[in-house]
Amino acid sequence: MRQAIEKMEFHRYTAVPIVDQQGHYVDTITEGDLLWKMKNTPGLTFENTDKIPITEIPRRFKNETVRIEANVEDLIKLAVVQNFVPVLDDEDIFIGIIRRREIMEYFSKKLLGRNEL
Repeated sequence: MRQAIEKMEFHRYTAVPIVDQQGHYVDTITEGDLLWKMKNTPGLTFENTDKIPITEIPRRFKNETVRIEANVEDLIKLAVVQNFVPVLDDEDIFIGIIRRREIMEYFSKKLLGRNEL
């Protein structure tokens, strides 16, 4: 748990995908998940968060994924309810995320017909 908190703070992320050792997407953990775990665990302080495995932290939301060959409509449907969409390759290996902001910037450029944003 402590590593997740420190990485999120360092990179200024509010949520991060969790990937297993084989590269498969497992889940997404958010700041809210971490805060609720701390609130609901008597005696848990930042100093002892290293004793809590990430698997013991309940998630309040399940980020859905898309495959690399997904169509834009499927991507947009997920981006409406998720800040980012994890992308998997043909072998279910996590290859990255597409942020809602990137989708909005892309379509804004298309609609406005310019490259500034």
